[in-house]
Parts: sequence; structure tokens; C-alpha cells
Amino acid sequence: MSSFQAIFSVFDKTGIVNLAQTLESAGASILSTGGTYKTLQENGVHVKKVEDVTHFPEILGGRVKTLHPFIHGSILAKPNLADHQKDLATHSINPTQLVVVNLYPFSEVVAKPDVTVDTALENIDIGGHTLLRAASKNFSNVVVIVDPSDYQWIADRIKEKGLGGISEAERRSLALKAFRHTATYDAAISEYLLSLDSQSSSGFPEQLAVSYHKKIDLRYGENPHQKAALYVHSSGGGIAGSDLLQGQPLSYNNILDADAALRCIKEFDQPGVVIVKHTNPCGFSLHEHQKEAYLRALSGDPVSAYGGIVGFNRPLSKETVEAMKGVFYEVVVAPDYEPGVLELLTKRAKLRVLRVPNIYQKSLLPDIRTVSGGVLLQTANDPISYVDKEATAAWKVVSKVQPTEAQLSDLLFAWRISKHVKSNAIVLANDKILLGMGAGQPNRVQSIELSIKKAGERSKGSVLASDAFMPFEDNIEIAVQGGVIAVVQPGGSIRDEEVIKAADKHGIALVFTGSRNFLH
Repeated sequence: MSSFQAIFSVFDKTGIVNLAQTLESAGASILSTGGTYKTLQENGVHVKKVEDVTHFPEILGGRVKTLHPFIHGSILAKPNLADHQKDLATHSINPTQLVVVNLYPFSEVVAKPDVTVDTALENIDIGGHTLLRAASKNFSNVVVIVDPSDYQWIADRIKEKGLGGISEAERRSLALKAFRHTATYDAAISEYLLSLDSQSSSGFPEQLAVSYHKKIDLRYGENPHQKAALYVHSSGGGIAGSDLLQGQPLSYNNILDADAALRCIKEFDQPGVVIVKHTNPCGFSLHEHQKEAYLRALSGDPVSAYGGIVGFNRPLSKETVEAMKGVFYEVVVAPDYEPGVLELLTKRAKLRVLRVPNIYQKSLLPDIRTVSGGVLLQTANDPISYVDKEATAAWKVVSKVQPTEAQLSDLLFAWRISKHVKSNAIVLANDKILLGMGAGQPNRVQSIELSIKKAGERSKGSVLASDAFMPFEDNIEIAVQGGVIAVVQPGGSIRDEEVIKAADKHGIALVFTGSRNFLH
């Protein structure tokens, strides 16, 4: 086999010794830097230091190692261009045919809560990044390897067929992977620096670069004919960063519903249980005893609970698992599981069990939604303050009847849940139990009627939360007919006075929040 030159410069040294030994046996002359050189040399690989070729030492504490014409000229030169070959000959530069690089772990470093700006900046790779781009630009002549999972098949191919055994299509695929890697790397740097910029007028950059890594390919998307995959952000956390402890792989819809459950349950700091179906909470309750909270949540809509997702904001107990018998759930979400619980859950072969260790972790990401030809960004609709007095500080009682303390507490409970029901959203509640909800209707009257129908007789004496203002007095009329005794809504309609008069006519309490909870 013909000889060739390879350059190694890696932070993660997993697998490089075996790769280098295979390449060396195939005729490679290997150049390397710093710690990579030391690792290869200590394991018996014949390797030269880059500075032996450049005749220039590493400087600035290793910041400058490979940024030299002898290195980049050897990578970028094209064998079919006479002037390139003349330059190589004039300067005695040997061409490089293979480059192995992985970069400083910038994303992992900045994900640490106590990272300093200086530490973050020190973990921005310059030389390795430049090597990858140079090799990728000349992929027809240089094999570029950035992913350690590619080491083995490339080593086997070269061992069998030589460097020429790597096809043009494979080289192009490797270059694409390298360019994607550097693009994602740069996006992570951009995101980090943006997070430090509190002076931005709108909070959003002029150009948007986002950094996500594929975690898993999914069987299909929302429907079987659609392809899908799950990507995770370097900041971690959330459903994307959860651990699947048991069950079949998550589906696209499982992930959407589990995320809806997580977002809803973290709205409360008291022990609670949520049951979600098609991203809407159909059951919810707060209670200091988890089993009781579950049973109360289930009572809100036991029919819709079948095939749903159940979420907890405390570790799941054995007592609660026993109470869950007889109801089929697709997914359970919890911060942890008490001893013996996972063994019990293994009896439910189809149940997917997710652990989200820190469910209250605040997301650093804006909400991103695709639209035709672009994306929409908005700041997250963060949980309402867990301190009731702060949560209701801007509320205004506009009716003659004042809500009781118990009613006010239930109104806040219903108002929090309304954030997580698709608009037009109506929530009926009593004694910290979700009794009925109307979601996604084109008018508010239909949502009120649906919520009352779902609650049945329990709607009598309940409170109602509306995610947006009630535009007409008929909203109050229908609510009262269903037995509602107190209402919370944003206010702001041109017919607010008519709505207030309707509440006073029927002697119910009416509270304006001054803020809206649309969810589309």
C-alpha cells in the first residue's frame, strides 16, 4: 500500500490508538499535537510532532499549534493543480490525505452552572476547527474524521483496500458531518455569548443560530408517513434530556404529550398529579398525599385518561402505582421513583417510564415554532409565581361579590392550569381538582359548554378560569347556568362593563387578572 500523511489533533482520545496503529500499518506517517502526541507515543505509535514539520514551537500555552502554512498548505493543496504542486515542492511540504480531529467540549463546559466567561472562552477550539474546515473543503483528496464512531469502519476499509477504498460519496458524507459539527459548535458559542448580552433591545439576535444534537431517530412522526427525530440542546434538562428507564422507545406524540405534562405539573410547587391527552390536561389535582392526588386527578375525566400520560412533581410512590391499576397509560413522568416502584412498573410492559431529575429547571431557550418559510421566536411563558400573594398581586375583583379565600385559591389553581389548555381555554375547578375543561374551540361559548358538560353535577359550586377575556355577557350566563360561582379572566374587552353587570346580576365573584394565557 502507498504511504500517506495523517494529522491527529483530538480532545477526546477514545479509540485513537487503535485507529492510529491501523493507519500506521497501512503506511501512514502520523503528525500530532500536544496531548494527542503524548497518548500515541506512549502507546507505541510512531508519531511526529507538528512543530517538527513547521519548525515553529507551540506558543501561547498551546493556543497556536497547527495554524501554519506547512500544515494547511498540505491539507488544501489539490493534486490536479500544477501551481499547487509547485508550491508544495518549492516549500518542501508533504501533502496530507487524512485528518482526525475532535474539538474542545465547549457545550459541555458552558452547561455547568458555575462556569466563568474566561473558562468558556478558553474552551473555544481554534486550531482544530480550522483543520476540520480545511480538510472538509478538500474532501475529494483528504479524508476528514470528526466522529469517533467512524474510526472502526474507516480503519477496516483502509486496512483492506488502502486510502483509495474510501469512496467519493463517503468522503463527501464525512465532510458534511464535519461541516455540520463545526456549524453546531459555532452556534453553541453564539448562543452562549448571546446569553451574556442583556443589553439587546429585543432580546433576539439579527441572525439565528441554534445548536442541537440528535438523540434518537423516532419510528415516525405525528403520523406514520412522516419521518422524525429528537434533538437535544446542550443545556440539557426537560423531556428531551429525560431518562427512559423502561418501555418501548418514545414516539413523536409521546414526547409532545410528556412535554405538555411536564410543563403543566411544574406550574405548581405543591404535590400534584396531571393526566394529559393530546397535549391538554384532562385531569389534575393537588394534595399532600400522592395517591389521593392521583385519584382526584383521575376523577376529572377517567375516560380520557385511557392511553394518556400521567405526570408527577414528586417521586412516584408504590402506593400510587397500586392505585393506577386498571388504567392504561402510555407514559409516566416523574422526577424519580421510590424504592421498589420500578419493579412494580415492569409488569406494565407497554408503559414508558421517564425520569426528569430536575423538573423545575428553568429553560434557557426561547419558544421556537416553525412557520412556512421561517420560524417564530418568543420568550417562554414561565410558571406563575409560586407565592400566591405575588401571583395575584395584579388581580382586581371587579364584581360586587368578593370571592372567599377558598374560592380565590381555586381561581388561582384554575388560572394556572388554563395556561396549558389550548385556546379558547376554559377550566372548571373545585377543591384543587380539575373538574372539566374546554379546549381548542373557535369560540369561548363552546369551551364553556364543554367544560360544564364534562364536569356534570360537580360543576355546581365550581370556579371557572378563562385564558382570555370574555367578549360577551352570554359567557357569564352559560357559566351561571352550570353552577359556577366565581370567574377569573384577563378582562380587557370593550364589553367588560356588560360582563361585570352580568356577574353582579347573578351574584357571583368576577376577577380580572390583567394578563392573558393564550396557547395555540
